[in-house]
Amino acid sequence: MSTLVVGMKKSGMASVSLLVRLGAAVRATDLKPLDQLGQARELLTRLHVPFAPQTPEVFADCDRIVLSPDVPADLPPLVEARRRGVPVIGEVELAAPFLKGRTIGVTGSNGKTTTTSLIGHILFESGRASGVPVQVGGNIGVPVTAMVETSSAEGWNVLELSSFQLETIVEFRAHIGLALNVTQNHLDRHHTFERYAAAKGRLFETQQTGDFAILNADDPVCAAYADRTAATVQWFSSRRKVSPGASLCNGKLVLDGKLLMEAGQIPIRGRHNVENVLAAAIAAARAGAAHQQIAAAVRTFQGVEHRLEFVRSAGGIDFYNDSKATSVDATLKALDAFPGGLWVILGGKDKGLDYAALREPLAAKARAALLIGAAAAKIADQLNGAVPLVDAKTLEAAIAHAYQNATPGDTVLLAPACASFDQFKSFEHRGEVFKQIVNQLHPRH
Repeated sequence: MSTLVVGMKKSGMASVSLLVRLGAAVRATDLKPLDQLGQARELLTRLHVPFAPQTPEVFADCDRIVLSPDVPADLPPLVEARRRGVPVIGEVELAAPFLKGRTIGVTGSNGKTTTTSLIGHILFESGRASGVPVQVGGNIGVPVTAMVETSSAEGWNVLELSSFQLETIVEFRAHIGLALNVTQNHLDRHHTFERYAAAKGRLFETQQTGDFAILNADDPVCAAYADRTAATVQWFSSRRKVSPGASLCNGKLVLDGKLLMEAGQIPIRGRHNVENVLAAAIAAARAGAAHQQIAAAVRTFQGVEHRLEFVRSAGGIDFYNDSKATSVDATLKALDAFPGGLWVILGGKDKGLDYAALREPLAAKARAALLIGAAAAKIADQLNGAVPLVDAKTLEAAIAHAYQNATPGDTVLLAPACASFDQFKSFEHRGEVFKQIVNQLHPRH
């Protein structure tokens, strides 16, 4: 069987490596020429894997196509390949038959990385005594295909799964699946909200009897997944008592009818992170962790870089890096975590989203919105009149303006509501630049 791997970033390289180990005949392609692919070029050369530039012709004469997550699944050559009966899958589906042990899959528009990392942390801490191994990857850190070698029959694989990864699964199965929330995102890729939500829902459609589906009872899209799964449904809610599952009741987290911990003991800020803890607690409990182990591990969780990450205080002004807030809903959650006095940095590459939802919370909490990047004009048009706007253009200028004009007690918050690819390599790169600039600020006079 001849397999074509499309896209030579981290996931594509891991897919090529797995296929070569399995003895498959592999070819690779990418929009970039081979001499611009760096690590991928070295890998393909070392493994003697043929490479061709990504043209319609390269998709011919293959028996299977494996897509990297950033490759749109509706490209015309892929539509034509499916018409010919060629399977088109992603690297998650490629890895599925070979991944040993049990799997926890986490999806949602916001909170995936924090919740995935938290589940991994809880299971690692609670498994110290029992020796049950746990590994974390997927859309964060290690591609699923690269986790195959380190997986074990008695272990857990905790995976962050994006809509890009889930839209191409067929038989991949999560023994425990989580949907945290589903709000507008990636409409530039999926075109409609319904298609985006359906891609997320694939996680639950491939589950089986005896599995668990952990769903946000307060999110109608998530709640509707209950009708599309054979798994046993578990609910979480920060607004009301639910069963079976976990709830926030009078400032206390209750899991399976028993007190888990006080909400004030959660070390990461924001109501959305209370919801993430509720979901993670159910998953960890279904994986075998006890209440006491879960609560102890949550108290020691330090959060995730670029997610409401405190950087420093300078001149009485706090600086927070939430570069991972690449959607409007993620920015709304970030704004909700602060009482006010905010200087909010917005902008980047537009994903086809509606920024008008930010008007009311910005009017209530922000001193100004500082606009950067390609989406600045669209954001300015949709926020006009709701909040003072500063056309900063660059991240450095936005930080400088906020630092010069803020008063002690204010907060400068990077929560862009946009992708980063206009001015930065990734949201991580944007967050690193933000932290670097902030850490170099001199005292104000």
